[in-house]
Amino acid sequence: MIFVKVRLSDLIAPAFFDLHGEIKKDAHREVWLKGGRGSTKSTFISIQIVLGIIRDQDANALIMRRYQNELRDTVYGQFEWTISRMGVGDYFKFQVSPMQIIYLPTGQKIVFKAADNPRKMKSINLGRGYIKYAWFEELDQFTGMEEIRNILQSLFRGEDKQRISFFSYNPPKSGRSWVNQESKVPRPGRRVHHSDYLAVPPEWLGERFLADAAHLEKVNETAYRHEYLGEEVGTGLEVFNNVELRPVGQDEINVFDQIRQGLDFGYAVDPLCFVRMHYDRTRRRLYLFREISGLNLFNREFWEKAQRYNDAVTVADSAEPKSVDELKSFGMRVRGARKGPGSVEFGIKFLQDLEQIVIDPVKCPLAAREFINYALETDRSGTIISRFPDKDNHSIDAVRYALESDMGRRAAGMQAKPAGW
Repeated sequence: MIFVKVRLSDLIAPAFFDLHGEIKKDAHREVWLKGGRGSTKSTFISIQIVLGIIRDQDANALIMRRYQNELRDTVYGQFEWTISRMGVGDYFKFQVSPMQIIYLPTGQKIVFKAADNPRKMKSINLGRGYIKYAWFEELDQFTGMEEIRNILQSLFRGEDKQRISFFSYNPPKSGRSWVNQESKVPRPGRRVHHSDYLAVPPEWLGERFLADAAHLEKVNETAYRHEYLGEEVGTGLEVFNNVELRPVGQDEINVFDQIRQGLDFGYAVDPLCFVRMHYDRTRRRLYLFREISGLNLFNREFWEKAQRYNDAVTVADSAEPKSVDELKSFGMRVRGARKGPGSVEFGIKFLQDLEQIVIDPVKCPLAAREFINYALETDRSGTIISRFPDKDNHSIDAVRYALESDMGRRAAGMQAKPAGW
């Protein structure tokens, strides 16, 4: 077998040289790679997996994202690029259905799966060997270490062989995020590595990337530190300090009698989000215990998932009247939300004032992530911007719609005080 000679130093950024040597010696069982945009951590991981499969004729790999429709253009595309740059493209076969890459000399596989359908984990057909490598990309999108452990237990059962799990992510802003907290826990076999674009050869990134980074540093240093340097920049500006993430058991759910449901429609790259909840008005506690969310989730597909919850009226985003009407035609009990000037601020302040917002992070992963990380923003001078940010708030909008009749006064038309009040 003849391979094209490619210097790894031309593919791996200097920040990863030591880690590459450690992985080659099987020094770690978990490798956590956190960092900012352009740090090339995903490239580094894909190179390690390809090298590992070539070196070990029994090794296979499983690559994970939270949602199925995120696989093709992210991790799968990353391996297409990496294998081409390594000069070994003739030795690999690329398939989309099922989504996998086959190492032709031996039949070893790099398999791509999503965590939003756990049943597909049982349909992995390797043909030969065992799963040596598991890569969880955008780790913060997963619900927590319990979900990760459950997946790994099903993947790594069997022979007592050396296995390596890669976890890659841009650290969320909030230190309360599970992934930020977990990465700080020292465990045997765990290696945590941080990288950013400053250690990457500039010609790899291009002038446009560097110009965008420099511009953001000038206009919003906090956002620059978070997005490009991969720093945890929690500044005490988190909006919801009354959130508790914990399992909501079936015994609790069985006695919930004040069910509310909200729906925020997805737009292009934004996810649709449906949330089912119980509102305890007496104790001023809200329990989020069911969620349907995802990208490119069209109305009929959503209805197939949501029709079991048609025992309660769903309040949906009224900015999409055609979607509301279509769901009604399917038989869904749904109506549009009442909106007006100040309704967003009023709704968020209502949620802030609750005694507690309990969210099951396994059943409601998007809501858990958004409520924990939702924070006010500052301008370049450090002054708090006196409005709530309109991004990464799909579950929050859905909850606001669901509770509009519980807010004491109608949110529609309400002129609320600004966020800094």
